[in-house]
Amino acid sequence: MSILVTGAAGFIGLHLSDLLLKNGCKVVGIDNINDYYDVRLKKDRLQILQGYNTFTFFKTSLEDSKRINQIFEETKIKTVIHLAAQAGVRFSLKNPRAYIDSNIVGFFNILEACRNQPVEHLIYASSSSVYGGNTKTPFSTEDNVDHPVSLYAATKKSNELMAHTYSHLYGIPVTGLRFFTVYGPWGRPDMAPFIFTEAILKNQPIEVFNFGKMRRDFTYIDDIVEGIIRLIPNPPEKNPDWKNQDISTSFAPYKIYNIGNNYPIQLEHFIEIIEKETGKKAIKKYLPLQPGDVPETFADIDDMTRDIDFKPKTSIEAGIKKFVQWYKWYYQI
Repeated sequence: MSILVTGAAGFIGLHLSDLLLKNGCKVVGIDNINDYYDVRLKKDRLQILQGYNTFTFFKTSLEDSKRINQIFEETKIKTVIHLAAQAGVRFSLKNPRAYIDSNIVGFFNILEACRNQPVEHLIYASSSSVYGGNTKTPFSTEDNVDHPVSLYAATKKSNELMAHTYSHLYGIPVTGLRFFTVYGPWGRPDMAPFIFTEAILKNQPIEVFNFGKMRRDFTYIDDIVEGIIRLIPNPPEKNPDWKNQDISTSFAPYKIYNIGNNYPIQLEHFIEIIEKETGKKAIKKYLPLQPGDVPETFADIDDMTRDIDFKPKTSIEAGIKKFVQWYKWYYQI
């Protein structure tokens, strides 16, 4: 099987592409290697994938519609996993245009390419951020998500609406995945596990938002990748019994899933685990909840479990241990 992965030099893109290649798939990767965070990290991830002769890489931006269409025409890909996006809630307050360019215009170009070069399954990354101001937990794909609290979340909700429209109009089987705080080796430097581990090891203070009362459904990368791979051969079908209240399915071949650990932990406990693995105590600077942040995330994954037997296996203790080991190895600490 040949699979197109956008954001191949990203955190999830690396792990997914690597496992697909190990399983004998051919992978076509797209990434623009931008400088949102350390380019060296992205290039080192990419170097791992380029060790496979079944990996083909194209350096281009999603906004380049002509080039995106050329790649689709050249490769004749039938399965697309769209992970590339401008990520980060807080950065969306500083540079909102980047989110419109990448997440809206870029995703539109991917949808157009899937229409022009018909695909059998498009899987794309949404986010738990779409739940915004929801107060009911766990977050269910049957919940209304019309109250985002960041532009990043708004672009991801927009992606879901755009994907449904293309699924309906052109019959493209589309699966959206709302990721819940993914972490692990080769992770993003703007995420809490990376920020906290780096600061603690360097004896620098960490900013603990919402005075440590935040709760996050941290999900280890191996569990995320396992879920995506199980979904690839299971494109959604039209729901013949669809009703207005069925939010996660449709009269189109379209489906939304949460993909998370289904076990949120408090930020204070998360920090304690990192302290244990680093052997050092954190210097904490307590701060209120930041604009765009939500106090808790908690994934209801019942439909993922029902449909593909998705069951996260990695405890937060085991996951953080692996992350800290990788961090010390990569930065030679």
